[in-house]
Amino acid sequence: MFFNLLTRFSDEFILFNLFHYLTFRTGGAIFTGLLIAILSGPGIIRWLKSKQGSGQPIRDDGPESHLVKQGTPTMGGLMILLAVIISTLLWADVTNPYVWITLLVTIGFGVIGFVDDYLKLTKRNTKGLSGKLKLLLLTLISVVALLLTQHIMPDDLKTTLAVPFAKDFLVDLGIFFIPFGILVMVGSGNAVNLTDGLDGLAIVPVMIAVACFGLITYLVSNAVFSGYLQLHYVPDCGELAVLCGALIGAGMGFLWYNAPPAMVFMGDTGSLSMGGALGIMSVISKHEIVLAIVGGLFVLETVSVIVQVASFKLRGKRIFRMAPLHHHFEQKGWPESTVVIRFWIIAMVLAMIGLSTLKIR
Repeated sequence: MFFNLLTRFSDEFILFNLFHYLTFRTGGAIFTGLLIAILSGPGIIRWLKSKQGSGQPIRDDGPESHLVKQGTPTMGGLMILLAVIISTLLWADVTNPYVWITLLVTIGFGVIGFVDDYLKLTKRNTKGLSGKLKLLLLTLISVVALLLTQHIMPDDLKTTLAVPFAKDFLVDLGIFFIPFGILVMVGSGNAVNLTDGLDGLAIVPVMIAVACFGLITYLVSNAVFSGYLQLHYVPDCGELAVLCGALIGAGMGFLWYNAPPAMVFMGDTGSLSMGGALGIMSVISKHEIVLAIVGGLFVLETVSVIVQVASFKLRGKRIFRMAPLHHHFEQKGWPESTVVIRFWIIAMVLAMIGLSTLKIR
């Protein structure tokens, strides 16, 4: 909004020229998102406590150390969504369709997560929405977002998949692009959701991945940078860097209250929305495979659940002491803070590997 309102007066007021720069507006979005989350946090937490009573239900089969978290409110993702929406609308170019598509996915996934969290609280169990219904709703939102994205994208990128390390190489998925995009978006949302099991565990890797995609969207939308790095040029998607800034700022503000011992949990409201945002941004920037590398921690957590379930059904034996993977290490005796920090380190290493694909061609 600032961009649309103030840049028209940049000839009269030189200072307004700053709003032409994505880097300046991304920095403004980070600061604004952080400020909104920090300031709104206490009020939102008090409201959640007043509505939720005994807080988020704790898994009966979970680690015993988690029992002390009983009573901690969930749905803290509302704090993130509020900060992201306001900050993005203030600092982004509101005429950019990619911004609205990404907000559609972020808010849509967040609403589904909110309903899921609400049902968990009212039913006093950890199941919430049925898996099939949740998958159906997430798929519907993904299909709408993908069709809108295809309508805007250059013809040579509408149904194609870019392969890291290979320049000028695209795999045309044709009619299978929509199912593939659904897999990326829904998978990303659920992968972040599975990772959100310890105080601060999910939000920092999400911010790391979002920062990577803020850089990626900026580079692929710049003809000079994309040409130099031999990336596929996606016009106008650089505005998503501002939205990434809003997500980072909101994430930092949320972490202020989610740091151990957490005053509030993200819940599906936050994890699904942030995972969905990462998914659609990877599709728009043609870096879906890079998302699997940058967000490799989320992939590991998801695979650990799949392997655990498959092994138990096929062999009647568990591979991990508990799934997702972070609970396995808790059961081995690692303190929660040790698990969280070491997983953060893994996330940072994977992010650096993912970013290296931008140059190695």
